[in-house]
Amino acid sequence: MDTQTRHALKQDSFVTATSSSIGWLQTHRSTVLKVAVPAVLAIVAVIAGVMFYNAQTQAAQIALGKGMTIYSSPVRQAGMPEQMAKESFASYPERAKAANQQFVDTAKKYGWTLPGRNAEYFAGVTFMEMSQTGDAEKAFRKTADSGDANLAALGKLALAGLYRQSKRDTEAIDLYKQLIAKPTATVPAATAQLELAGMYEATRPDEAKKIYAELKDKDKTGAAGQIAAAKLAGPAAKPAR
Repeated sequence: MDTQTRHALKQDSFVTATSSSIGWLQTHRSTVLKVAVPAVLAIVAVIAGVMFYNAQTQAAQIALGKGMTIYSSPVRQAGMPEQMAKESFASYPERAKAANQQFVDTAKKYGWTLPGRNAEYFAGVTFMEMSQTGDAEKAFRKTADSGDANLAALGKLALAGLYRQSKRDTEAIDLYKQLIAKPTATVPAATAQLELAGMYEATRPDEAKKIYAELKDKDKTGAAGQIAAAKLAGPAAKPAR
């Protein structure tokens, strides 16, 4: 079979297949539209949703950034240059109050985004600096319940610290043990172990000593191991007489 004949046959096959497809589409036009239109609409909805989420996340990041700018502003000190003094706060609670409002507003408006959840955590931190422990606990609880493991761990660590201050030792211990069992990048197991051991020093010194000894052996050259070694060498972890 020569080249021209083969080419003609291929063209005939293509025309036949195309005609058949067009004929099938015309015959089943209603069915095709019923399937295709919802699929296209679903794709459009997904794209629109992604675009909206990205836009809201960017807006939340900007709002969070404003709060962080306030929170990182200097606090007035003696001898501070005049220009810097003008841009500073009179005290840490005053600065916390100014930043807190921005964090609270960001968390309320964008709480379903990651920057919004970060703002919730910093709202708790600033509430603590303002001595508003009830509001701080609410914010830290929301952070601890967030879907992001690293952020939730920070919330639990802060919440445990708040419980220690308010003498709710059982709740604090439970949180530290949770963090030890499920470490994250933001709160390694060693961090939670050091906090737990520090809590045990006054009431359960033998337990504190046991934790410090474990950390010393496990992390001989790391920061946690060195802190544990120093604790074991000092009076803090020695059993009470």
